[in-house]
Amino acid sequence: MLDARKLTAEFLGTAILVIVAVGVATETFGFKYFGGSIAAGVVTTALAFGLTLIGLVYAIGPISGCHVNPAVTLGFVVAGRMKVFEGIGYIISQVLGGIVGATVLFTIFSQVPGYNRLNQGLGTDGYDKYSLIGLRQPGAFLTEAVLTFIFVSVVLFATHRAAIQGAAGVAIGMTLVVVHLIGIPLTGTSVNPARSIGPALFVGGHATSQLWLFIVAPLVGAVAAAWIHLMLADRSADVSA
Repeated sequence: MLDARKLTAEFLGTAILVIVAVGVATETFGFKYFGGSIAAGVVTTALAFGLTLIGLVYAIGPISGCHVNPAVTLGFVVAGRMKVFEGIGYIISQVLGGIVGATVLFTIFSQVPGYNRLNQGLGTDGYDKYSLIGLRQPGAFLTEAVLTFIFVSVVLFATHRAAIQGAAGVAIGMTLVVVHLIGIPLTGTSVNPARSIGPALFVGGHATSQLWLFIVAPLVGAVAAAWIHLMLADRSADVSA
């Protein structure tokens, strides 16, 4: 039977991640909060995602494990650290949380004079002309798969009993900062399908037509991370979600 407390924590955690971190991304790149300084925008957005996740890990981690990301949940399921049925419940809660978070964010920005979802957007991801450096689709797929592989690997190993206790939140959050630092100029950085789905539904157009990549590639990276974890980690020492 699914634990309502865990599902609620995942829902709220994902919504908060989208409201805060995607909100910063929208202010930075949509409203040009830092003017022409792309570097400042990249660093600020990366920190927003990572620091928000650190807070969430210590806040709701004791309740649900603080996945707030379908790719992380899939990694736990494939690694045998979570039952499939529970994993499905987590993913549904995360996607719904991402949509609600995007709804709140869109409602807030719609009160800004001159805001237009087609001009300022809502922190969506993209490739080709929607990438800051024009990254093509194959490169975007590889980027998302590799960065998600790195992120989910750190989550799995940092929550292993053999890891330094109490340090998982910092390790996971700072890894999210690092993957955003390299990933934002390439794809905007998803590594989290729930984070991409919510904003894309509001922006539409290219955001929805390209959305498949930001769902599929992170899941591929998560499965690869789980396989490597199974090969290298002592399964008897794993910590369940």
